[in-house]
Amino acid sequence: MNKRFRRLQFRYVRFRRVRLPRRIKKFKLMSRHPHAVPFITIGLLVILTVGGYYLARSTHNLPPVHDAKIVIISHDHQQQIVPSKEGTVGQLLKKLNLNLGEGDVVEPALTSVIDQDQFRINIYRAVPVQIVDGANKTFAFSASKTPRAIAQQSGAQLYPEDIITTVPVQDFIKSGAIGEQVVIDRAIPLDVDLYGAPVTLRTHAKTVGGLIREKNIKLAPNDQLVPAADTPLTSGQHVAFIRTGTKTETVTEQIATPIQKINDNTLAYGTTAVRQQGSPGEQVVTYQVAITNNVETGRSVIQSVVTKPAVTQVVVVGTSLSGIKGDMALAGIDPGDYNYADYIVSHESGWNPSAQNGSGAYGLCQAYPGSKMSTVGADWQSNPITQLRWCNGYAQAHYGSWAAAYNHWVNTRNW
Repeated sequence: MNKRFRRLQFRYVRFRRVRLPRRIKKFKLMSRHPHAVPFITIGLLVILTVGGYYLARSTHNLPPVHDAKIVIISHDHQQQIVPSKEGTVGQLLKKLNLNLGEGDVVEPALTSVIDQDQFRINIYRAVPVQIVDGANKTFAFSASKTPRAIAQQSGAQLYPEDIITTVPVQDFIKSGAIGEQVVIDRAIPLDVDLYGAPVTLRTHAKTVGGLIREKNIKLAPNDQLVPAADTPLTSGQHVAFIRTGTKTETVTEQIATPIQKINDNTLAYGTTAVRQQGSPGEQVVTYQVAITNNVETGRSVIQSVVTKPAVTQVVVVGTSLSGIKGDMALAGIDPGDYNYADYIVSHESGWNPSAQNGSGAYGLCQAYPGSKMSTVGADWQSNPITQLRWCNGYAQAHYGSWAAAYNHWVNTRNW
């Protein structure tokens, strides 16, 4: 042990006496090279920059980039935070080589404009699903959130009356499926004569009487029904509703597409995405027309039958307040006023705190002159929160509320 220690001691002494002076001398000679100082300086700057970037990235506090927005992308079980000058979601994903596979879904849409800091993008990767359509079973990849959207994404032709559900696979060996199954319960089509108007109805009813109840058809005492109410229904069957002795007239009317909105805190405030495509419906309104001396003297509704149900459109609405629009909360604006404030600021400045025009108006709310906002804070030129505080005070003082300010803005044509 003592011998080993002495050898180490000897090497250390030799290094101190011989090798270390040689290396110092060599370094001094290299440092006298005309390109040495620039190379050393650049190297240190690169090290500091890379280190600072990764430190900022790990703390979600990236340094500002001129004319860039900070974007948060959630994908593949990770969160990626990048500064971006790209105009749309699609352009940014293309630049980052974040490719979408078959069935993948991105929210908001690829065409959505990146218009605020802390802009959020969610990429949902598709999983295998089995589509069960009667006796037909097919496989597809989908990341859609509703059973109908999954079936639509697979390319299946759907009708509004079709019922689509998801069920977990109970026996994957027997079914050959993993994950979940999307089951399409088809409605059968019928050829219906509705008081003289030929229409196609789709139904899950088993009998003619069941069809009457499903479609809420009300028969008058003298109406004729062909075939009888207890007749079983089959695909393509003819059913007639007949009223004799009176003149009838039918009108087809459109039913508006219903909209279901779902709040999602993983998307930036003000952004939206369609999770299920909707469609308008149709109804046939039948009138009984009163005729006197060959002249119509009145009409009354006999039936109003929905021949094509409307399909609900499911829209996800971003509620995350981490971006510039989230500054409304920090500025003391009441959550119930966000929509009013968002509408006004969007139309005044497009949420650009540096927006200005030739008249001297400046900032998010186009204060005129912009220096008026200095009463709230000395950083009024660059801080959106300071500007919003001034906007909030102005709306309350001059109009009484944001709602009143919104109504004034709309009614006076953008003033």
